[in-house]
Amino acid sequence: MCHHRRTSAGAGRAFVIVWRVTSAVAVALLLAGCGSSADESPSASTQSEASTSAATDTAAGGDAPDDGEMTATYEDATTPEAQHGRELMESAQLLEDLAASVNETFNLPNDVRLLGQQCGDPNAFWDPNEQAVVLCYEDADFAERVFAQDGDPDPVDAALNAEIGSFYHELGHMMIDLYDLPITGREEDVADQLAAFVMLAPDDDGTIDPDSVKVVRDFAGEFRAFAAEDGGEIDESQFAGGHSLNQTRMYNLLCWAYGADTTANAGIVDDGELPLERAELCEDEYDKMQYGWATLLEPYVK
Repeated sequence: MCHHRRTSAGAGRAFVIVWRVTSAVAVALLLAGCGSSADESPSASTQSEASTSAATDTAAGGDAPDDGEMTATYEDATTPEAQHGRELMESAQLLEDLAASVNETFNLPNDVRLLGQQCGDPNAFWDPNEQAVVLCYEDADFAERVFAQDGDPDPVDAALNAEIGSFYHELGHMMIDLYDLPITGREEDVADQLAAFVMLAPDDDGTIDPDSVKVVRDFAGEFRAFAAEDGGEIDESQFAGGHSLNQTRMYNLLCWAYGADTTANAGIVDDGELPLERAELCEDEYDKMQYGWATLLEPYVK
């Protein structure tokens, strides 16, 4: 399942972001049904009661077997692009932090690997045959270059943020595969949702770390760069592909970031990154997406 073209500080945040998913699951389940009218239907009330019970179970730990762990490995790099991408990842201890965060948070049914790898192109993917998430060195190299060209004040941090987003997207594929999760919709879109769900996980007080929001915005920014690299040209193969268009994925991520906290993240709309017409739907989109992933992951969170 490929991510398809798409800190120092960023790597450190990775551990905090994914570790907070435990509380995010409980919060999402507890708040399921919020926003319903006072005369909510019996079925909605039943769902809310069931969600509260599930949240209590989550606080005590998931009930899935915990028989594996994720390990991190940096493979060899020979091309200049791959060597530079490896240097970016390794100096930030990106893979180690991401693997540790998964092991702290999820019950894994078997061992899996997180590989830094030379791929030939900017990419990332979950390999079910090898039971490995692969982050391609060329993706980090590409991301730093495009963020620098766009005038980002810290292109290395932004590039590592984009890699964090890529990892969580592939983690979505991994979880769908390992846990045999039911999904409704294209898997690539659902994996983007998982990435947003984890990165936008609230703290115990219900607030979302602004640094985590920046990770999502930088991840979206890489899709903007891929769209620009294509020159705005869209052909039939892109419409027919398994991934949504780069621009669509960018706007989805920005929408969920805005919807997670429309007050704190109002700048996403005010700065013109997200059209107002889409923004009006984003809080509801985010709430439904958060509840859906929280429900799916509840048995597997430690």
